[in-house]
Amino acid sequence: MGLLASGTGSILGAVLDAGVDVSVVVVDRKCAAIERAEAAAVPVEIVERTSFGSDFDRDGFTDEVVEVLGRHDVEVVVMAGFMTVLSAGAVDAFDGRVLNTHPSLLPSFPGAHGVRDALDYGVKVTGCTVHLATPDVDAGPILAQQAVPVLDDDTVESLHERIKSVERRLYPATIRSYLEQLEGAG
Repeated sequence: MGLLASGTGSILGAVLDAGVDVSVVVVDRKCAAIERAEAAAVPVEIVERTSFGSDFDRDGFTDEVVEVLGRHDVEVVVMAGFMTVLSAGAVDAFDGRVLNTHPSLLPSFPGAHGVRDALDYGVKVTGCTVHLATPDVDAGPILAQQAVPVLDDDTVESLHERIKSVERRLYPATIRSYLEQLEGAG
């Protein structure tokens, strides 16, 4: 399994703490996830995203990520706070075996600002979704969800932190279950 990360590595830590075997961590920028992986003796590869403008070559970037994962014989990809949307080539290369987590109860509030959007809409419940990635962002088949109440005094930060605490339990458990199903089918 390959894990893609861009940030603190808290999901990576939860996955590793749950005993899930990670073959390689791929990051798109220098971030704390690198140190988390190295501390666990998991190889790290950086495929640096050098452009955040209209000149960004999403297909070329995706091809680089797929090539790196292939060098590590990855069969399942887990996105863990990876903030670059990959092109359809990633889903195709791994035959639909790309998992993602999202901080809302999909199909509500897809995209990069799910927590803020839920607060802005005024919902009383949001949560965390684990799903299979598809070429359409946050639209793949749902594997697991867990609700998180929205409190009257919530900020984006406080609500997101409560969602992350759920995510750090739900995602590793769902990954393990998914991998067990794959092994049983293979």
